[in-house]
Amino acid sequence: MAAEIEASRYARFALRCSNWAERWFPDSWVFAAVAVITVALATMAMGAKPTDAAMAFGDGFWSLIPFTMQMAFVVIGGYVVASSPPAVKLIDKLAQVPRNGRQAVCWVALISMVASLLNWGLSLVFGGLLVRALARRTNLRMDYRAAAYLGLGAVWALGLSSSAAQLQANPASLPPSILAITGVIPFTETIFLWQSGVLLAALVVVSLIVAYATAPGPASARDAAACGIDPSFSLPKLPERTRPGEWLEYSPLLTLLLVLLAAGWLFHEFSTKPAISAISGLNTYNFLFLMLGALLHWRPRSFLNAVASAVPTTTGVMIQFPLYGSIAALMTVVKGTDGQTLAHHISTFFVHIASHDTYAVLMGVYSAVLGFFIPSGGGKWIIEAPYVMQVANDLGYHLGWAVQIYNAAEALPNLINPFYMLPLLGVLGLKARDLIGFSFVQLLVHAPLVLFLLWALGTTLTYVPPVMP
Repeated sequence: MAAEIEASRYARFALRCSNWAERWFPDSWVFAAVAVITVALATMAMGAKPTDAAMAFGDGFWSLIPFTMQMAFVVIGGYVVASSPPAVKLIDKLAQVPRNGRQAVCWVALISMVASLLNWGLSLVFGGLLVRALARRTNLRMDYRAAAYLGLGAVWALGLSSSAAQLQANPASLPPSILAITGVIPFTETIFLWQSGVLLAALVVVSLIVAYATAPGPASARDAAACGIDPSFSLPKLPERTRPGEWLEYSPLLTLLLVLLAAGWLFHEFSTKPAISAISGLNTYNFLFLMLGALLHWRPRSFLNAVASAVPTTTGVMIQFPLYGSIAALMTVVKGTDGQTLAHHISTFFVHIASHDTYAVLMGVYSAVLGFFIPSGGGKWIIEAPYVMQVANDLGYHLGWAVQIYNAAEALPNLINPFYMLPLLGVLGLKARDLIGFSFVQLLVHAPLVLFLLWALGTTLTYVPPVMP
């Protein structure tokens, strides 16, 4: 009882913070645009010509187009798979597992975290549909708001969803200015380190403990009806075919042929390359999810309808990442009167205030704070990498673990930043303020734990010079 009262105090405080942010904070694109102007002014303050800043802005604007499209397909692939008929049937079966409301909250938290390791878009949609399925059980009183967001807010960046790790493992997608600093960093040096496994396991266990301890009991739980939500869900039926020319859209023939071709290509990829190298390819990863989604939807018309529903959820990625490309160019290309770039000055500053022992904590705090103002599914790495990784080189710090510091810290602000909650909120029919009270309690526990583990596990690694392609 005392634990529930204490948790509700944290939730009320978080809701006040959330309400203030929702009233006063502009759209996240505005933050990215302000960052562009700020960085441009900073370069001119160093003595750079305004024309140099303008050229870097324009030249960098389209530099991330391949990566932007890859990240958009991460979201689309996850959405298409999660909304397929077999996935919806699986969700209904998973909803029968918990025996009470608190177990249900933990179950949603576990499933959403595991799904996020494969695809953070899948986690948001799959977790939301699982909550709705649980809410339809008349013999279960579960708080409708409590745990669906833990996938993207806890561990997503420690799995295959990590766009920073994917980017560093794919030199073709990495801006040359960053590649020159970091080289290629394979998954074996980032998400597949044993230290990463320890960090992941600790966060999953602690998240489940907090979810169980703070979930409201039957008497105080707000179910879907109390939230004004009708939890019923059914896949939209395909409209009847009205023209002879539509028969291929309603036949699985094309789907089967495409999937057979895809299976042949995937077999070749995984038989001729090490499994880690094959799955490290972001194009391979997206290709696998899209073909799986097409197969699960069976008919092309169903698949295309799911893609059409998924595209609006990619708006933030599509419109913000070009600005991140401009920021990276401004920071790494434009030089001041001393012949140095802004990224060089920032990295020099951090070298002066950081040491090998304090790097993990300092960079973790910095990345988490910046993540609240520039929400990102990984694009923010383009902004941070030039100076964060230069500092790691200068201090002789393990470059792969520097990426993991970013990954773990990147998830922290997601617990209270509503930007990437949008797909989940659309599925649940809730507002950000309904979830943030619970996720804020998770943040209070996660922040010190993550920073401690980043420091402690980082001490077990040694520096490896950059490996150029």
